[in-house]
Amino acid sequence: MYALAGKRVFVAGHRGMVGGAIVRRLAEEGCAVLTASRAELDLRDQAAVREWFGRMRPDAVFLAAAKVGGILANDSLPADFLYENMMIEANIIEAAHRVDVEKLLFLGSSCIYPKFAPQPIQEAALLTGPLEPTNEWYAIAKIAGIKLAQAYRRQHGRDFISAMPTNLYGPGDNFDLNSSHVMPALIRKAHEAKRAGTPLTVWGTGSPRREFLFVDDCADACVEIMKRYSEDEHINVGSGSDVTILELTQLVSEVVGFDGEIVQDLSKPDGTPRKLMASDKLRAMGWAPRTPLREGIAASYAWFLEQQRAG
Repeated sequence: MYALAGKRVFVAGHRGMVGGAIVRRLAEEGCAVLTASRAELDLRDQAAVREWFGRMRPDAVFLAAAKVGGILANDSLPADFLYENMMIEANIIEAAHRVDVEKLLFLGSSCIYPKFAPQPIQEAALLTGPLEPTNEWYAIAKIAGIKLAQAYRRQHGRDFISAMPTNLYGPGDNFDLNSSHVMPALIRKAHEAKRAGTPLTVWGTGSPRREFLFVDDCADACVEIMKRYSEDEHINVGSGSDVTILELTQLVSEVVGFDGEIVQDLSKPDGTPRKLMASDKLRAMGWAPRTPLREGIAASYAWFLEQQRAG
């Protein structure tokens, strides 16, 4: 067990959806949470990151900072996704090593796995086949982060570990249709179609299957992993069940109150046919998610409406 109580814990990316949820969860741990806004610290700047770590001396680090986006953003900005994510993780992991951080958890993404990996996806599937082309730049950066944590562990004996969450959603999500993931995009599309009285258009055939995990459940899992896990191999963080995109669209429509026509845009890509992760290692630790999908969607939609009202 690694005790967080009384420790100085840096959450990199605290203004993002995952980082914000981790900060909320750490309130229960009796630790001092350290954060730095983008204006205070550019995580892409190696010298600035080293200076900050030298001054603040965190005991533990949750590396949740990343440049993220959906299929469109990944496909349009490959250089940004590869460069910025590699710089962020390299700078933080090296700085953590330099100041003797006790433990670091790097957060990746389920897109690290091959496009046609056997389902459910085991951790050992990493690097066993080609990636999904529409987000390979982000995936390669995240794979580099896993390998970097492993390398510092092997060469320097650092307790640096990695966790791979499935598709996350919840308060703090990105609802911009140009850069969002499928869940917030569907919530926003359903909301706008309801207001305008127009059909709801979804990308592709609606047949791909996706697994979703409420972000506060993910944060809870990450804290448990930080406290109880210390292995070279990364660990999957999933809900254990999946739905088709069409089923998800229908569920979102019910929650939002949209009862109009759902139209499929077959000119748009489907992406990976299925992504369901095997979370056996996490379940063996006694952890399980608490938030049902419908309840999580309702919480996400409520947060979205609050932001809309706030302007």
